Amino acid sequence: MQYRRLGRSGLKVSELSFGSWVTYGSQVDTKAAVECMAAAWDAGVNFFDNAEVYARGMSETIMGEALKQLGWRRAQVVVSTKFFWGINDGPNEKNTLNRKYLMQAIDGSLKRLQLDYVDLVFCHRPDAHTPLEETVRAMSDMITQGKAMYWGTSEWSAEEIRGAYAIAERHHLHKPVMEQPQYNLFARDRVEKEYARLYGDIGLGLTTWSPLASGLLTGKYAKGIPSDSRAALKGYEWIAERVTDADKLAKVEKLRPIASDLGCTISQLALAWCVKNPNVSTVITGASRVSQVQENMKALEVVAKLTPEVMKAIDMATGA
Repeated sequence: MQYRRLGRSGLKVSELSFGSWVTYGSQVDTKAAVECMAAAWDAGVNFFDNAEVYARGMSETIMGEALKQLGWRRAQVVVSTKFFWGINDGPNEKNTLNRKYLMQAIDGSLKRLQLDYVDLVFCHRPDAHTPLEETVRAMSDMITQGKAMYWGTSEWSAEEIRGAYAIAERHHLHKPVMEQPQYNLFARDRVEKEYARLYGDIGLGLTTWSPLASGLLTGKYAKGIPSDSRAALKGYEWIAERVTDADKLAKVEKLRPIASDLGCTISQLALAWCVKNPNVSTVITGASRVSQVQENMKALEVVAKLTPEVMKAIDMATGA
């Protein structure tokens, strides 16, 4: 495992990290979480991603208990959470980034995670109804109060990120350090084009999600939806629609011989491709079983095999 700086910050995160979206509270209990996190840790993972909204707080609760059982030294591990959607229905408790919500949300997350602070805290989506300065000041205050070490955004536009950065700079506040966008072979434009100037201009770091396009890039949906997959979960029908896209499934099949020539799975090829991008600080992986964690981690052995010729072949297969 190699470690990369989170953008221009001094924090180092593992090239592959481990996230809890969907799985914790939906597919994984505390015992399985402990086993999967331990397997990731043994492979060198030091960053574990979470969010308030995942399983309506249960994901944080499970991860918090897992961290307690694993007993890792706090300075060794990087933990994140995210805020926007909320887990309650009050007018100031959902779909907002106003100060009232943010300042109470961080306290709730810390309690569920059983931590004194999180390392990374994200604004999970932009909020068009709250003044940007109000949000920036609240996020900066979280850091000043010692409840978070760094703050950033998730799925914000380049313009919105620049706006937040400019406000923080003008008022001498803590600046946004990182963004968490979707990035995979079928979702490339934001990372490769829209954010292109932000890496050099403001030192933006990336903690990318969905490297396997909700499982589409595993190749396991070629013959339908397995009953034990996240696409089969109630409430995630939108994933089922995405992973049964005939055009994309055909492109995935074109990746199969490329992966075979490299001695890896399609999943490992797709993960390695994401890691190959030097602007990506860490690629967030997910798993509900130890065997999946171990398979994902083997993607690191593939990165060096992605020569310019192989990268071109991948582009041709996916129609990039």
